[in-house]
Amino acid sequence: MQMTRDRVSGKAAVEKRRRPSSGQWAAWAFLTPVTLYLVLFYAYPLYRNLDLSLRHYTVRSFVNGDAPFTGLDNYRTVLDDPTFLPALVHTAVFTFVSLAFQYAIGLALAVFFHQHFRLSATLRALFLVPWLLPLIVSASTWSWMLNSDSGIVNAALKAVGLGSVNWLTSPSWSLVSVILANIWIGVPFNLVVLYSGLQSIPGSLYEAASLDGANSWQRFWSITFPLLRPVSAITLLLGLIYTLKVFDIIWIMTKGGPADSSTTFATWSYQLGFGNLLPAFGPGAAVGNLLVVAALVFGFVYLRVQRKQAMA
Repeated sequence: MQMTRDRVSGKAAVEKRRRPSSGQWAAWAFLTPVTLYLVLFYAYPLYRNLDLSLRHYTVRSFVNGDAPFTGLDNYRTVLDDPTFLPALVHTAVFTFVSLAFQYAIGLALAVFFHQHFRLSATLRALFLVPWLLPLIVSASTWSWMLNSDSGIVNAALKAVGLGSVNWLTSPSWSLVSVILANIWIGVPFNLVVLYSGLQSIPGSLYEAASLDGANSWQRFWSITFPLLRPVSAITLLLGLIYTLKVFDIIWIMTKGGPADSSTTFATWSYQLGFGNLLPAFGPGAAVGNLLVVAALVFGFVYLRVQRKQAMA
């Protein structure tokens, strides 16, 4: 009789453990909206883009849903296209030059504002304006400033005795122009994140270094820069992912031209899919997937580096 009671009580205890508690139900309730958001706005679009790149889609195919499966033919088409290599070079130059200057200028400004002088907070807030403006406004402003005939930049060059530059219409300067605009827009993000990282560095370290006779440059290289590495890594990673997919600035300012001199993977993907009377949806999706793969590769590299640093 006692053994039967123990067996029954044991089964009840197991069922109680298996039954979700109120806290677990609450956790699932909070998790469900996020999961639905990720599935609807990330997973499903990625799946559709992958499907587009593996089929021969036309306008008719979108209506009838009978696009034939072509495998990797769209990727072969993209790789054999004469635009591929210039677009790859332009994407790499645009991304890494922008990142380098955005980070360097953002770090310099963060260190400068970290001194907490008078009007520091006001000036720091003003530097956020490029980041807060809509991209269409920023790109249109730069298009006006760099206009060959009526732009303020050429007017300033003429005022000091220099010749005007065809910033947006010259194949030699179009990529430089969009890089300048992108650097201006991205500096505030680097400033905000790096300034937050500086706030977490104890002031006692700087005081100890000053007592040891270290100057400002030595304190920066011995304390500031090493302790900012985790923040710098995530700043550069986020900047890289954002810059890889920049489309608005380039399209508004140059539309990837002239003669594809400022075409990147982002603008090329749009041109293939929507910029022609006969859209090439499959190759356009393939170019977009190449951007996704590049972002994933750099993301995995970042995770691997972080794991090694955590284990060290």
